[in-house]
Parts: sequence; structure tokens; C-alpha cells
Amino acid sequence: MELANSALSIIKSIRIQDVMDIAIIAVMIFAFFTWFKNRASRFVLIGIILLGGIYIAARFFQLYLTTIVLQAFFAIVLFVLVVIFQEDLRNFFERLAMLGNLRKKARPLSELEKASEIITQTAVTLAKKGIGALIVLQDNDHLDRHLHGGTKLDGLISEPVLESIFDPNSDGHDGAVIIKGDRIKMFGCHLPLSINTARYGNIGLRHSAAIGLAQRSDALCIVVSEETSAISIAYQNNLTRVSNAAALHKELEQFFMRNVTAKKTHPAIAWLKENKKEKVIALILASTLWIAFGYQREIVRRNFIIPIEYRNVPQYWRIDEPRLTEAKVILQGPQQAFYLLDERSLKLSLDLASISDTKQEIVLSKEMVNAPSNLSITEIKPATIHIYATNLVSGTLPVTIVTMNSLPDNISLQKMTISPPEVAVLYDSRMNPDSIKLKTEPIDLQKINLTTTIDTRVVLPDGVYFPEGKAPTTRVIVRVKKRST
Repeated sequence: MELANSALSIIKSIRIQDVMDIAIIAVMIFAFFTWFKNRASRFVLIGIILLGGIYIAARFFQLYLTTIVLQAFFAIVLFVLVVIFQEDLRNFFERLAMLGNLRKKARPLSELEKASEIITQTAVTLAKKGIGALIVLQDNDHLDRHLHGGTKLDGLISEPVLESIFDPNSDGHDGAVIIKGDRIKMFGCHLPLSINTARYGNIGLRHSAAIGLAQRSDALCIVVSEETSAISIAYQNNLTRVSNAAALHKELEQFFMRNVTAKKTHPAIAWLKENKKEKVIALILASTLWIAFGYQREIVRRNFIIPIEYRNVPQYWRIDEPRLTEAKVILQGPQQAFYLLDERSLKLSLDLASISDTKQEIVLSKEMVNAPSNLSITEIKPATIHIYATNLVSGTLPVTIVTMNSLPDNISLQKMTISPPEVAVLYDSRMNPDSIKLKTEPIDLQKINLTTTIDTRVVLPDGVYFPEGKAPTTRVIVRVKKRST
């Protein structure tokens, strides 16, 4: 009964975000399964699944040391897998990039049937003559990065063309022919050799190259042995010997039919029909992972000190100091939601578009804080703040030169000028501009022996500001001369 109530509680708490979360992880697990399914590394997959189960159990029973060790282990394993299976990963991402081409128009089945007959007859003819050959039928994967050398042809397939390519006196005899649909794309190509051929015994370079390409792509490779005149097919990491022409023709027809049928069916429907067992397992594992790590059980509260942003302050208005720059916010929500929270993104925004020159009391509300939707704001401290603002007017006021000390006894002052003589300022609308005195920093006359130009700054009284806070450059020219003795 308690287990049923727990399950019901989990089902009731599921949100649309959780469904999307489970779906994405399920697709990733399914892709992982199908990738390993076509590789000779299933024991690696089983080992990873077992360790993953141990890790989930350790988290559930709060086994701290085991959890920490396995976390570090998985980080290392991820790096090792990327290094070991870099070719397979590149091939996987290439297939993802080609998803947009799923609806590309396929060649008519009659053309592909004719191509399979031509390839079969050519292979049989070459086998009877004891001439070796390597024919590659390209499917969806790009093969360019696996091919070395070769000559582009892009011609319609025919028996005479294929036989002339594999003629012992031809330059393309020792290479492979690449066929896409019913057209020959390249000939004389060299393929990557397989490093895992021990289970096939003593095989030649053509067979090793065929297996090497089949391990790296979805291409089908037909090999005619020069020594034994046997015909073999390398496909999906397997090398199979065909007994006669009928068996070879059947294999080729099945290869072409898979391609045509998949393109006639809607991609989504075709995907749902394939690998049903793997999809169910992936969905179960994704749901289990969500319950173990994503299910939001405990509600917690946390305090954050966040900055206050003053927005939309009208032109020629100024917020008087002191003004509040930070506020304390208490957020409440599931523990998992805080894992994804970037504390630096939190801020409280005040819209001051309707500010006035009177004292304003603003109530701080939850809508002013940009908190995530899965976290709720329980309290803001302080609850209210007071804003004092000043309406500024612009004007141009003269600058007075201020000096200190006296010139040396042997120096007399001729003239002092300032450039510019007036500067633009903003000042409180309640102030009388005639009473505002702008002065320079004191200039020490005692240090002047020659006519001098001095860069100085303007000192502003309270309530007066430079536009945009930028002080102008002012220069004072002090003209002097030496006294006659």
C-alpha cells in the first residue's frame, strides 16, 4: 500500500518538463544501445551498465565513498571511450547531421534491381576468371574520410565497365570501386584495414579492407578472392562467404530493399518500428534515472543576496544617495532546482519610469525578481525601500580659476585664462544657477617660473553633475614674465 501511494505521488508530481527530460535521456540511451549493438564491444556495455546500477544503488543508500569513487571512475571512462571509439562517434554524429536528408527521393526499385543483377554477374564472372575485386555499395554514411586515392568516375554501372576496372592490367585493379545506387562514383580507392581479423583466420588485404570499411560505416562490401575465387560479403562488422550467385543476388536485393523501404515509409513511423526492445529498455532506464536523480522530493529554502537594478530612469533625473544596492531574497523549491540555478543571474529590477521629485516608497514584489519558474519566492528583505530623486536641468556655467600660494619674487603675473571658459552641467532644478560656482582645482603659483599650460579638473558643488558623468578637459594658461632687476 505504501509503495502504491509513493508511485501515485510520483505520477501526480510529473510535469511537462519532466516528460521532456525523460524523453531526451531515453533517446540518448537508445542511441547508445544501438551503437554498441552494432559493435564488437558488448561486454564493455554490460560492464558499464553494471557499474551504473551500483552507482544508482550507492546514491539511494547514501554510500558516500562508493558514490565519490564511481563518479571519478565514470569521468575517466568517458574520456577513455571517446579516445577508443572516436571513429564510431564521428560516424554517429555524421548520421545525425544527415537526418535532414531522410526524405530525399530514392531511386526506383527497378534501377536498383538491375544494378544488383549487374554486380552479381560481374562478381561471378571475375571469380570464374580468378580475378580479384573489391566492390563497395554505399548506403547513407559518407565514405570520403575513409577513402585514400582513387579516381572519380560518376558513370552508369555496367558489366564491361566493372570488368575493365578490375582487369589485372588496369590501374584500378588493386583498389575498390565505390557504387551509389546504380552509378559508379569512384574506382581505384584504398580502404582502411581492419585490426580485428583474427576470427576469420588467414585472409588477404582485400578482405581486411572490406571488414575495415564495414566496421566504420553502413556500406556493404563485396570481395572476390584472387586466390580461391570465393565471393564474400562484409557488412556491419561481419564477413560472410556466399555459396553461389543466387545467394549473392539475394543479399544485394535485401540491401537495396532496406534502403528503398525505409525511404518510402515516413521516417518517424520507420523509427518507431525498429529496435522496439531497445526502445523499451531505454525508456525504463531513463525513467529509473529520473526517479533516482530527477524526482523532486524534498522542498528546501535558501537565502540569496542579490543586486538591485534601477531601470528606465528618465533623462535628466538622478537617484540621490544613499540608495539601496542589495536585497535579501528567500527562494523555496526542490533540491534539484537549485543545482541548475545560476546565482549570478539573480537580480531585483525596479522600474523608475514614473519617478517624481518627492519621497517615494516602493514595495518590493516577487515579480521584480527574475527567479526560475520552478522556484518560488517566499520573502524579500527589506519589504519596501525609499527612493529620493532629483530633477536636473541643463545649463552652461562659467568656471573660476582658483590659485594657492604666490609667484616667486622674481616672477610677475601677466594673465591667467581657462579653456573652455564655460562648461555644460546638470543641476538640481530647485537651485538658482547664479549661485552655483564652478571652480578649478587650486593651482600652486609658487611652482611656476615660466609661462605654463596646466590641465586641471573642475570641482562641482553638491547638486551639480556633468552630463553622462563625463568631466570635460579644461586647461589653464598662466602667462608670466621675470621682473627686471
